[in-house]
Amino acid sequence: MLQSRFVFADIHREIWQVFFRFSSILLITVLFCGLNAPGQEPVEAPTPVPTPTPGGTRNSPGTFTADQIAESSIFIYGGGGGRGVLDQIRKTTFERGRTHALNAEGRMANANYQRWIIRGETSTKDRIRLEQDFPTARFSLVSNGEQVFGIFNDRRFSPREDASKAFENQNLRSIDALLRFKENESAIALSEPERIMGVDYYVVDLTDKAGRMTRYYVSQRTFRVMMLEYEEAGVKYKRRFYDYRYAQNTLVPFRTVLWADDSIIEETHIGTITFGQKVDEGLFIAS
Repeated sequence: MLQSRFVFADIHREIWQVFFRFSSILLITVLFCGLNAPGQEPVEAPTPVPTPTPGGTRNSPGTFTADQIAESSIFIYGGGGGRGVLDQIRKTTFERGRTHALNAEGRMANANYQRWIIRGETSTKDRIRLEQDFPTARFSLVSNGEQVFGIFNDRRFSPREDASKAFENQNLRSIDALLRFKENESAIALSEPERIMGVDYYVVDLTDKAGRMTRYYVSQRTFRVMMLEYEEAGVKYKRRFYDYRYAQNTLVPFRTVLWADDSIIEETHIGTITFGQKVDEGLFIAS
């Protein structure tokens, strides 16, 4: 278990923070035995990391499986509680922030935004409303789990196809899609590890039930998703994640940058984010 001890000792500041939040005995029990503390919601523990083969290195392909890497990330993003904590805390989301995005005229524009989410059984059943306040207009994009539509001046409209796709991709090609790969019945596979600018990554390819493939770059040191990539309509997209912080004991990147080929088309900064508050279901109904 030298490999396992090295990774989980180095983990990451997150694992050590978890050790300080809970007792070491409880954590080890949850992580390796799948037991739960009395009175807590059942929590699925990540699959134990296998013993590396002789002569293997930390960066050797095959040392870990895709499932073990994904489960380790779920454990980290859930603050040590894994998907049980994520499911319990993130039943709803309310987020405020600022975005710098490419507009319909091909120019970058600043906007304040608000996002409401009611979590569904799967990512495709999530209800999401994104309200953006640009200098010249204020409008919302809504996904009610069945369709995507826009609202402008309290009237419903059909957004352009590219706008709808970009809106859907924020949810379906996201960190959350990897963290919910089992619920979504997505297939994951491990590709060759990569080193980018001195950082070692596990590379996990996720294919959802609709056939969308997204590649995730997971830090070998922290098990955080630092970047994802996908291709759509001949354009290669790359989304990078920065400024990780804990929000209600779950891990959130507060800055996100999206590239289309070699150009930045969106940069988002979260101002505040809260989970578990009551969200008005009327937000997802067109007037």
